[in-house]
Amino acid sequence: MDLTTSLAIAASGMRAQSSRMRVISENIANANSTAKTADGQPYRRKIATMTSEFDRALNATTVKAEDPIVDQSDFQKRYDPGNPAADKTGYVKTPNVNSLVEIMDMREAQQSYEANVDMMQATKTMLSQTSNLLTK
Repeated sequence: MDLTTSLAIAASGMRAQSSRMRVISENIANANSTAKTADGQPYRRKIATMTSEFDRALNATTVKAEDPIVDQSDFQKRYDPGNPAADKTGYVKTPNVNSLVEIMDMREAQQSYEANVDMMQATKTMLSQTSNLLTK
């Protein structure tokens, strides 16, 4: 594997983790949203997905972000009888988003992104040093 292939693999990882962070950010932004009416549905959590694929041009496996899937787990319920979205028993459906889980997922995605950045930096350094050796 040559150094430019390493750059392409790291770049694919950065794109995938960036996409994952966008999905997580959307979940966090909607964690407290509710439906406008009692029969409406609140925001449903989305789960970022990725696949690996073989890139024939690079002769290497890269990662690609896929469309997020919708988490079908149950909504949470909160007692708030004055809310327009409350049912006849006074409960409001809230999103199936656990902020703590989202923050942990965001941290993991951030660390993966940073690992790919570090890989790109190391590869750039090796390319630069190789170039310097060849020009001497």
